[in-house]
Amino acid sequence: MVVDNFWIFACTAILLNLTPGNDMLYVIARSTSQGIMCGIISSLGIMAGCMLHIVAAVLGLSAIIARSAMAFDMIKYIGAAYLIYLGIRGIMSRKKTVTVSSPVNHLSYRHLFWQGAVTNVLNPKVALFFLAFLPQFINISGSVSPSLQILFLGTWFNLGGTIVNILVALVFGKAGEWINQSGKFIQWQERVTGFILIALGIKVALSSRN
Repeated sequence: MVVDNFWIFACTAILLNLTPGNDMLYVIARSTSQGIMCGIISSLGIMAGCMLHIVAAVLGLSAIIARSAMAFDMIKYIGAAYLIYLGIRGIMSRKKTVTVSSPVNHLSYRHLFWQGAVTNVLNPKVALFFLAFLPQFINISGSVSPSLQILFLGTWFNLGGTIVNILVALVFGKAGEWINQSGKFIQWQERVTGFILIALGIKVALSSRN
């Protein structure tokens, strides 16, 4: 791998990770409504899902999605339906009045982890991004195989994105705790989260292959 290419990649990756996207909005929704730790767990779930996309890119599965409109649409609509389902469930849930000393925590950490992972895995845009972005920085004629280079760059990008999402969880989780000082707002937190998830689902459903 050419060193100059790597530093260009590293700088570009930081800028892209700081750009708000579906994953960041999902972490914001979770951390604001359920606290810092739930946002961090969701970030780790997203990291796991992103790693699956990276492995798929290495194995060439992402190329199949890029060439097949049917495969893209299938994954896209399943992912959108899953986000909308989570949002509707949040809106329809009946919340009891709680106090700051009794924080909202409807879902276990395990469920939050897997929801974050599934949300990322079922977003075909992530697969297409790695397919288009990572190969630009590899050295095909180098001593290291292109597959290992893609794996390394993808993992680097994933770790950077996870760190950003965890920082986002810390900031918005704290903001959520502060907002909870207002008694009635806490009753609407899950509904606000639900609307955000539905909006993300619609955004994914309307995304194109380009």
